[in-house]
Amino acid sequence: MRSVASHTEHPPGSPTAPAGRTDPLVRGTLTGLRRRTSTKWRHHPPDVLPLWVAEMDVPLAGPVARVLHEAVDLGDTGYAEGPEPYARALDAFASGRWGMRVHSERVRLVPDVMQGAAELLRLLTRPGDAVVVSPPVYTPFFQAVTRLERRLVQAPLGADGRLDLAALEVAFREATAAGGTSGRAAYLLSSPHNPTGTVHTADELAELARLAETHGVRVLADEIHAPLTLEGATFTPYLSVPGTERGFALFSASKAWNLAGLKAAVAVAGEAAADELAGLPTEVGNGASHFGVLSHTAALREGAAWLDELRGGLAANRALLGSLLAERLPGVRWREPEATFLAWLDCRGLGLGDDPAAAFLERGRVALVPGLAFGTEGAGHVRLNFATTPAVLTQAVTRMAAACA
Repeated sequence: MRSVASHTEHPPGSPTAPAGRTDPLVRGTLTGLRRRTSTKWRHHPPDVLPLWVAEMDVPLAGPVARVLHEAVDLGDTGYAEGPEPYARALDAFASGRWGMRVHSERVRLVPDVMQGAAELLRLLTRPGDAVVVSPPVYTPFFQAVTRLERRLVQAPLGADGRLDLAALEVAFREATAAGGTSGRAAYLLSSPHNPTGTVHTADELAELARLAETHGVRVLADEIHAPLTLEGATFTPYLSVPGTERGFALFSASKAWNLAGLKAAVAVAGEAAADELAGLPTEVGNGASHFGVLSHTAALREGAAWLDELRGGLAANRALLGSLLAERLPGVRWREPEATFLAWLDCRGLGLGDDPAAAFLERGRVALVPGLAFGTEGAGHVRLNFATTPAVLTQAVTRMAAACA
């Protein structure tokens, strides 16, 4: 039998618009959110609270809405015009936020970060070559390696949730042992890390770069969550540390400004890798949406204030989640994420087995991502998306607690 908390809009004790909070995360109701037709809100039955896929419950940033309305009014619905507008906007944003220049001649447009990563893996490796990942890590990393017929080599995160550099060195040695393949190898870096929210330090990245160069491993850094680094942590772009001239980074405004349905991203090459990046097939860039390029460019150029307001709201929700877990699910262990809007929850103390997400869905009607989706290290864990209203977050944790009763 299902054990489900109240289906009211704002259950008793749940905040609706906490004093002093004006961020986008308090500007919605559950009824309004349920009118959305994206996969987050339509994949599960309507009695389920969806805290699973990485999509935020926020209104569109004003600059993004304006540029899209203008395009519609003009009938400007054609093809995207190359990477230059996106690259220039990213250069200005990265220079101001991270002190890093992005050179247009080393940028290519791609449909999204994972398609860009897959195309780079095609360029840099051959079937049978090794690709290293650090689980628990973003599920499509595994899928891309398998689909491209590359050999998966794992260097799990350390017990502290950070990069295990000793394990990486061992993995890099294994990855470049020829073993009947070309001996080429790549490393897919999640930075900031998904699902843990870890922000890698400049020293960690510099040592990673040194190891990669020593062993001939090409690093592809997925930096899609970089703008969502929260107060107290400092994001360092991979290509800004010494020894990354042969590396690559992939970036999109889609996560930070909630634009996943407006496809666009860029691949950025280190100084010595620009010629390889130029080898991406033309049709790869053609997969990016014109509306995607317009909206992402507007977000990077004019959406900083909206982003900072959002980051404040995410930090507040992170604190709220910590309080709710301590009060209602004290058996859950977690480290506050330094970035993203994703919480990696260790539920092994709840007695729900390797897949606690199944119990939370069936008995609590809360949808989370099973930890096993991120590798075997995720057994007994779930990933929770806290980029929602305080009321929905409170109701979700209340239901999760009821599911354990």
